Amino acid sequence: MLVTPNPILLNSSFVPGSISKSGCASPSSSPFLCSSYPSDMDTAAGQILYPLHRCKTLHLVRHAQGFHNVEGEKNFEAYKSYDLFDASLTPLGWKQVENLRGHVKASGLSKTIELVIVSPLLRTMQTAVGVFGGEACTDETSVPPLMNAGVGDSDRQAISSLNAPPFIAVELCREHLGVHPCDKRRSISDYRHMFPAIDFSLIENDEDILWKPDIREKNEEVAARGLKFLEWLWTRKEKEIAVVTHSGFLFHSLSAFGNDCHPTVKSEICTHFANCELRSMVVVDKGMIGSDESSTNYSGKIPYGLDLPSDVADENHIGNGN
Repeated sequence: MLVTPNPILLNSSFVPGSISKSGCASPSSSPFLCSSYPSDMDTAAGQILYPLHRCKTLHLVRHAQGFHNVEGEKNFEAYKSYDLFDASLTPLGWKQVENLRGHVKASGLSKTIELVIVSPLLRTMQTAVGVFGGEACTDETSVPPLMNAGVGDSDRQAISSLNAPPFIAVELCREHLGVHPCDKRRSISDYRHMFPAIDFSLIENDEDILWKPDIREKNEEVAARGLKFLEWLWTRKEKEIAVVTHSGFLFHSLSAFGNDCHPTVKSEICTHFANCELRSMVVVDKGMIGSDESSTNYSGKIPYGLDLPSDVADENHIGNGN
């Protein structure tokens, strides 16, 4: 996981910088960077200590296999086909979702994640509710489901929101915008019927005004949007968050990090994600963006008593000329 001061990302270390013309992070000016080491001792150890309450744990997930992945691998030009508009998951993709769901339960993540953030596209929302949602709905429950039955022409049962964390759709973590119809979203009104328990309140426009048919978002623009998304995360009170998003968004956003880390760590952060891959990282508030106080620190000296450490006493003794 990531640990560093300004927000930073670590694979189990994660840290971004400002974006240069090349699309890479500039380590000197971002609140998210692999920190430089403060001393020779720290450099030798290759480890960093940082206050827990200034960190967040992120579980980053790329969506499962969609129909656009299958057709695009056969012929790249298929990505430009409107037949793949807002592509849904394939049957194999749903099997990938089931396998990741089993891992999330077995590893205990299902008990610790406080919030699920999801890109508002069909394949990401199907993946998110399938992995982190409740069980199949029954007629006895009165709460709205995370997903209704048959969404995306699938054979899936409705998925319950019972015993599941809150789900919020956020446009900042969408895939590359423009040109490819598979990356164009439906109206929020349509999605609300499909995914009743997902919160779409942060999305201002019902129709997709971000996707353009003739302009493809540049890689450095995706990376800048990714850093903006990370800064937004610090406005959330939750400390352990799952983010279900896309390959391009993850790759270009995370490539801004890890430049001061060991090459193996850099590789863990910056390689492309496979379908339905999960990587856990820690983001650190190096730049004091957040203001939360620790819920576990304890001030001590309660009740009050003398507690001068022996090494401080020795220093005072020497300083007095004794």
